[in-house]
Amino acid sequence: MSLDLQKLAAFAKEQGFIFPSSEIYEGIGGIYDYGPLGVELKRHIADLWWRAMVQLHENIVGLDAGILMHPRVWEASGHVEAFHDPLVDNKVSKKRYRVDTLIEEYAQRLEDRAQKEVEKRMQKAGLPLERLSDELHKHEDFQRARRLRAQLAKALDQKDWSALTQLLYEEKIPCPESGSTEWTPVRQFNLMFSTHLGAVADEAQTVYLRPETAQGIFVDFPLVLKTARLKVPFGIAQIGKAFRNEIVARQFIFRMREFEQMEMQFFVQPGTEDHWYHEWKAKRLRWHQHLGLAPERLRFKDHDHLAHYARAATDIEFLFPFGFREIEGIHSRTDYDLSRHAQYSGKKLEYYDETLGRSYIPYVIETSVGLDRLVLAHLSQGYTEEMAPTAEGGQELRTVLKLHPLIAPIQVAVFPLVRKAEFIQKARALYDELRFYFVVAYEEKDSIGRRYRRYDAKGTPFAITIDGQTLEDDTVTVRHRDNLQQVRLPMSQIRSYLMDNLSVSSWLRAL
Repeated sequence: MSLDLQKLAAFAKEQGFIFPSSEIYEGIGGIYDYGPLGVELKRHIADLWWRAMVQLHENIVGLDAGILMHPRVWEASGHVEAFHDPLVDNKVSKKRYRVDTLIEEYAQRLEDRAQKEVEKRMQKAGLPLERLSDELHKHEDFQRARRLRAQLAKALDQKDWSALTQLLYEEKIPCPESGSTEWTPVRQFNLMFSTHLGAVADEAQTVYLRPETAQGIFVDFPLVLKTARLKVPFGIAQIGKAFRNEIVARQFIFRMREFEQMEMQFFVQPGTEDHWYHEWKAKRLRWHQHLGLAPERLRFKDHDHLAHYARAATDIEFLFPFGFREIEGIHSRTDYDLSRHAQYSGKKLEYYDETLGRSYIPYVIETSVGLDRLVLAHLSQGYTEEMAPTAEGGQELRTVLKLHPLIAPIQVAVFPLVRKAEFIQKARALYDELRFYFVVAYEEKDSIGRRYRRYDAKGTPFAITIDGQTLEDDTVTVRHRDNLQQVRLPMSQIRSYLMDNLSVSSWLRAL
């Protein structure tokens, strides 16, 4: 099923996952609030990342650095000088775009069109699909897309905005909304939010809301190294808010002005960075798949244009309703960050290696996940509309959110079949027992069928019903969300049954 992003956003709002911020005041662009279900989904994903990253690694520790930092931090990191987006306006639609995103998306459409045409031609000619790559590289649109990306990378690397403007006109790249190819000249815009620190306006110091969480880790590197008594290789992990003044905040929660990152900076001996770069690439892809994202909807995409600090960089991309987009970046950052902070602060940020008998500035491998993007990925993949049997023997359309059980906002729902005292008493007793171990909901309103459908849409993997037979033999029905299978179990076994199916430790062991 092809899922429309607006439909997903409406579903997320209706169910209580994600709300437009300040909606009673007509909202504020690029900012969203997480509702009762959304905050649980987000919290569960973050918890499993933290457990897999910190709990499972004896050489990775956690940190929670401040959002506001000394302004010199951002001078040292290069953000004051280099943290700009190249922007362009379409003269007809009046819409503003990041020019690199605009050109990249156009190149991707050319590649997709070329692949469809080549596959159709090969199928008609009876050619084996093993020759797809060779045939694809001969296609004019595919070659054009490659030229576009190469020219884009060169212009970005040289910060040649006039070359980008010329590229838009020469290639006649259309506005996605109006189709017009009339563009303003490309210009740059700094993405950092600034504010003032101090009680007196005239004496206040300009500071920035952090545009990423990594710099807090680098600045605290010597303190963590000393207090945690770590030896290279080791990592520092952090989950926190970051802020970017995105001119074009769009695609629901994919690109926001206030967002949350899950980052880990892994410090290694110079010369070993390539090994660790590939090691963390494999680990991070495996984590996403283990959390339920389909392998065919994930891919690596190496950067054509490297950031000022990077030696190598790749993205883990997920197939959203609007195409493959980044959910995590893995970067080989060299010693750029620690060296720059040592230069700007005048402090030594070195590690003494007892084995080598000398000091050096470690190189860094970074893994950085967009938590909000990951929430969107799971919502996009999990949202399903399918035909399901009714109690009367017919069929009806049901909306079900097929999330991995460990990240489901509500893991268990307990229902009395009817609203009678003896049923309610049993159901309440089971609910009171289970809520100390799982996120549990209790509901007695409406027919049992409607309650099942309601919690299917919330992503609840298990529903337990107390019925007439429960009053006779103390057994209950456990219904599975995805396959609709039901099993009959004694109430005394329910907790252990759920623990087997919702075991974080078993999930971690299988990583």
